[in-house]
Amino acid sequence: MRYLLDVNVWVALLDEAHVHHAQALALVSQPQVQIASCPLVENGVIRVLNLPAYSRYGPVGIETVRNKLQAICAELDHVFWPSSLSFRADGLVNWSRVLGHNQITDVYLLAMAVAREGCLATLDHRVALSAVIGATPDNLMLL
Repeated sequence: MRYLLDVNVWVALLDEAHVHHAQALALVSQPQVQIASCPLVENGVIRVLNLPAYSRYGPVGIETVRNKLQAICAELDHVFWPSSLSFRADGLVNWSRVLGHNQITDVYLLAMAVAREGCLATLDHRVALSAVIGATPDNLMLL
């Protein structure tokens, strides 16, 4: 199974001082682990690590983060999943299970993992499987 790492897992992986760094590193260090990324995640990682308030040291640097992403993807069994899902499509999301605006990205990433027969790896324990039609426990890994 290929793991779509969400933004928070990537941030934890790239930031050695992050409280969840060891968990993210343990996931990608598993023998024969397969990972995926997508535009939404890659953009989010670059954005978060360059927020002025991210750390007391300031932004990491856009090119620095991009280079780290590129290096990790080159080292691991990585594939890039283009974003091809639309929330306008019927049969994708159970909207009555989406409780707020801060679940939108998680629901989209879970839907992408389901569509690609993969697994969303996340630190967010509020992701509801029931929000994505066809999602099973195999499609979600909580770190």
